[in-house]
Amino acid sequence: MRVKVTLACTECKQRNYNTMKNKKNDPDRLEQRKYCKFCQKHTVHKETK
Repeated sequence: MRVKVTLACTECKQRNYNTMKNKKNDPDRLEQRKYCKFCQKHTVHKETK
């Protein structure tokens, strides 16, 4: 039951990453610290629809 999700930067709102998640293990929205090439630093990226 893995689904494709898009991660967007919380500062500049750019959608930078695509990843997979298991809906059964992670029912809430995913949050990860990743590098944003637009901000040129590591920021929190949240799952978008």
